[in-house]
Amino acid sequence: MKYARRRNHNNDRPIAEINVTPLVDVMLVLLIIFMVTAPMLQMGIDVNLPRVKAKSVDVAEEKLVLTINGAKEVFLNKSRIPLPELGTKLKHIFASRIEREVYMRADRNVPYGFVVEVMAEVRKAGVDKLGMITEPPEERR
Repeated sequence: MKYARRRNHNNDRPIAEINVTPLVDVMLVLLIIFMVTAPMLQMGIDVNLPRVKAKSVDVAEEKLVLTINGAKEVFLNKSRIPLPELGTKLKHIFASRIEREVYMRADRNVPYGFVVEVMAEVRKAGVDKLGMITEPPEERR
């Protein structure tokens, strides 16, 4: 640290001063970085993906399974639901439940953009955990 020494007129002891200009510069740069990155943290959709080798989900446990077939039809367990009604249906279901988790299965031929739209509707409904159901990889022989 650099200290500037000046003489005090009343008594002859030196006065030590710290140059705070570099500190202010660093703080302003950090402030700008946090202001730019903070909005980006809220744009993503949180998804808790299970491992591929995880145990299979038992549907008999009354878990909600959201299925998207190849024709872009959305099913909640076994009943077909239009996409615009999905959010309100999930809100009604989770009004009486403690755990807010949904497992999603999507056909591999469904476009990624449609899957993200469905995920956004699920998140808007207040779902805490969204798990993706996958099949184990086929072993090569």
